[in-house]
Amino acid sequence: MNHFIHEDFLLSNPTASRLYHDYAAPLPIIDYHNHLDPREISTDHQYKDLWEIWLKSDHYKWRALRNLGVEESFITGDKPAYVKFLTWAKAVPQILGNPLYHWTHLELYRYFNITDSLLNENTAQAIWKETGERLSNGENTAQGIIAASNVELLCTTDDPLDSLEYHASLAEGKNETFRMLPTFRMDNLLRVDQGKSYSEYLNRLEQLTNLEIKDFPDLCRAITQRHEYFHQQGCRLSDVSLGDFEFIQSTTEELNKMVEDLRQEKSLQQWQIQQFRTALLLMMGRLNHKRNWTMQLHTGALRNLNSRRFSQLGANSGYDSMNDTPMVQSLENLLNELDRKEELPRTILFTLNPIHYNSFATLAGCFQQGPDKGKIQLGAAWWFNDHKRGMIEQMDILSTVGTLSTFTGMLTDSRSLLSLSRHEYFRRILCDHIGGWVEKGEAPEDYKLLGEMVENICYKNSKEYFHFEK
Repeated sequence: MNHFIHEDFLLSNPTASRLYHDYAAPLPIIDYHNHLDPREISTDHQYKDLWEIWLKSDHYKWRALRNLGVEESFITGDKPAYVKFLTWAKAVPQILGNPLYHWTHLELYRYFNITDSLLNENTAQAIWKETGERLSNGENTAQGIIAASNVELLCTTDDPLDSLEYHASLAEGKNETFRMLPTFRMDNLLRVDQGKSYSEYLNRLEQLTNLEIKDFPDLCRAITQRHEYFHQQGCRLSDVSLGDFEFIQSTTEELNKMVEDLRQEKSLQQWQIQQFRTALLLMMGRLNHKRNWTMQLHTGALRNLNSRRFSQLGANSGYDSMNDTPMVQSLENLLNELDRKEELPRTILFTLNPIHYNSFATLAGCFQQGPDKGKIQLGAAWWFNDHKRGMIEQMDILSTVGTLSTFTGMLTDSRSLLSLSRHEYFRRILCDHIGGWVEKGEAPEDYKLLGEMVENICYKNSKEYFHFEK
């Protein structure tokens, strides 16, 4: 049979093939946003089977199975690991057209060298056995997979209260092939609508910093201390998920009263919540500018929409959606307030809803400033958009109203190490897209020009943009 995944997979013309194989494929990977487990990486975890490494925490696959009417016990329930894998294998032929079909077979090819079998009910047992043998032979450990993926650096997503012990352990160990750095993910600092749990979070912050938090300046001092700790561990990125955000300024007196109420587990009004979040985001922007970090703003997600399933399974279980709440004016106010005092850090604007691509790309153009190329970025096609159509749409808009050549490229945003192959997926789509321009006479067949552009997007821009120290 003809192999589905082959060396020119997704490359539809000779220009695309040359750009990919000569320029994109050899480059290392900088995966600057993911949700990988630092403990598994630092301890070089050896996975038992394909379910553990592939299905255990992948809510993309869970959603697909639910669409096909699969009972939850076969997805997140207590069925044996092989039974869950077999359930997925039976489902794969039915998801043709979904990016999961491409990802499934690319990952089997890239990490297990399975080229002559498509995953289905008939091939499941043989693939389960073959992948199990490869996982048990000591090569496809966590660090082995990262090394095989040609990863130079990856950035995990970490709460401000995390000890970062696994980052430190890896840095002090014998690993010399890649680096793992933390990201200061401030979501829990913004969850001031969660009453008692937020007060308990502040208690933990007090204990960790040995600082009493009675007012807003106290809170800022405690956060600044944690920011400095992350900086010492090599962190150069902050991140936050903004499901909804309205920019509302406040006075120090108002913020102090809010901290007092939060410590007493009193609820804030909705406008106060937005005031508090605004103040924290401004503070984070200033801290990032001071320490030469990059600020990531992930917007447009509605999370945990199925309350019954949320109570059963918790967060990150596949019950999230795109949001269509207007964000541009509030983001403009945030960027402008930081820029007004020349405290605006490099910033990446991600949106889960592609209807905002044009707005975000044009907003980014209002705050560009040297010496950084593309100081304000339209973030990569993310989550529900990290497929061929979504990537092309994002790149088309960026190249039309911005500058594609300064783009910092792909990220995995994943909890599975096998998802590192999505960098390959992106690189193939990028080269095919640019190659298509050449084939249609929309770009010159100048491989020095095109090759440099591909190399920059796939690797060099990120290398320069994030200012990671050696």
